[in-house]
Amino acid sequence: MYEINESMVPPELAVTLDDAKEVAGVFKDLKMRYSAAIKEVSTKLEVLDIEYRLKHDYNPIHHMQSRLKTMDSIIEKIGRKGWPMEVSSIYKITDFAGVRVICNYIDDIYAVESSLLRQDDIKLIRRTDYIKEPKESGYRSLHLVVEVPIFLSDRTYHMPVEIQIRTIAMDTWASLEHELKYKNKENMPGYVAEELKRCARSMAELDATMQRIHKMY
Repeated sequence: MYEINESMVPPELAVTLDDAKEVAGVFKDLKMRYSAAIKEVSTKLEVLDIEYRLKHDYNPIHHMQSRLKTMDSIIEKIGRKGWPMEVSSIYKITDFAGVRVICNYIDDIYAVESSLLRQDDIKLIRRTDYIKEPKESGYRSLHLVVEVPIFLSDRTYHMPVEIQIRTIAMDTWASLEHELKYKNKENMPGYVAEELKRCARSMAELDATMQRIHKMY
């Protein structure tokens, strides 16, 4: 589990999630902090992409997306994890802020990861490689949880941000799986799940083939 950084946590930890006014205030503050953290990470990635373009005449990043979890989603996750329904539990969530990086080729994923983690103010908290070891469903992506500093008027906070790095094909597959799970409320028919697995394998082969072709020229 992610160890809560003391610089993130306000003194009102005993407040329960039933206290709507207090929770709303904490959530508003956290949204501001996590939005700043997303900007920090996104800017670092944009600068790296510009550098690659200048040095190698090539952009490894096709595009990026970002998102913040909603309060409903946070409460649902706290309940699913079995954590106390207190404000302190919000600070255990490492994917409150998320940045998705879509790359052209598999090698680009690891190049972007290496360049980002080389920076002194980025601290790696957790790394999960679902490309080399895909999920049972066929899902592929590189997941990083990093801690990044944000500098406000009166203090510095160190905020966790989840970064998912994947190819265009992986992202297309993940979007389809998410859509099907949402429509079927997680109870996806077995034959559909099997089709998705076959599709994931085919797309992985396609990713590898496109990368080989890319390296030829």
